[in-house]
Amino acid sequence: MITLSENSRTQQMSDMQQYDEPMPAIGIFWYDPQDNDFFGVYKKELTPKMVEDAAEKGLPFINYPKLHRQIWKEQYFRAVAKHQPTKFKGDYTQIPRGRVAWNIDKFIVLVGKWAEPIQEELTVLIDKYFSLPYFEFVYDEHWDLGHGWSGDL
Repeated sequence: MITLSENSRTQQMSDMQQYDEPMPAIGIFWYDPQDNDFFGVYKKELTPKMVEDAAEKGLPFINYPKLHRQIWKEQYFRAVAKHQPTKFKGDYTQIPRGRVAWNIDKFIVLVGKWAEPIQEELTVLIDKYFSLPYFEFVYDEHWDLGHGWSGDL
């Protein structure tokens, strides 16, 4: 049996990392129209085992466990406490936002009508941040500007 030296092992692991691709992820994001980029991206890798386990339990929908309003408040107060500038200020529903989820046999991206004119741009960003092999946009009023959970405002 041959045992690798620590240097050889470290080099081999480093070499293999170049082939590592990110797993598709579920999560949430906000879109900054001035930067043409996402911010406040929170995600969790979705593995085949997670999909199989959900199917066995009869759960067709796999979602990221936190809400936009929770993250918004958390980030706002963190920035205030540290006296740092932040994009997390004002009403979180006035900033374009979306959610990436798994629904039965595909990824879906839940967004409002704000996303229709920039669908191509959003597709590139979703690929960049969430590594989705395929997805569909799902438009819902909840994700339109100014809409959120009742009682939020």
